[in-house]
Amino acid sequence: MKIAIINGPNLNLLGKREPGVYGNMSFDEYLIQLKAAFPAVDFTYYQSNVEGELINEIQKMGFDYDGIIINPGGYTHTSVALGDAIAAIKTPVIEVHISNVHAREDFRKISHVSAKCRGTISGLGLEGYKLAAAWFTGHE
Repeated sequence: MKIAIINGPNLNLLGKREPGVYGNMSFDEYLIQLKAAFPAVDFTYYQSNVEGELINEIQKMGFDYDGIIINPGGYTHTSVALGDAIAAIKTPVIEVHISNVHAREDFRKISHVSAKCRGTISGLGLEGYKLAAAWFTGHE
């Protein structure tokens, strides 16, 4: 099974950025744990702060992978184009947010991505990625 993880802007700063909201662990550290939890899964990881690069990666992975886990970061609330890219591919996508976006500022309650995804996991920290991977492996 091949699962792509695509993280959007500022997620390269996990472990450094607002640890009270996002925790103290970098995504690279977490990815080691995730791979250990799912040894039969071939994970590909990509992060960019640039909207167009995220769209290119969605299109690249969107026809050959069994699943995509995406955390679009701040683009969740602003990017119609990311939503359109997800709608254009055949690979199922699960949206993950580390923080509970519904308990934060009002603008974070708007998503241009959620309706295009199979499901959304929000507010469970990095554990949301593990839950998304578990869903994919249970629905092969």
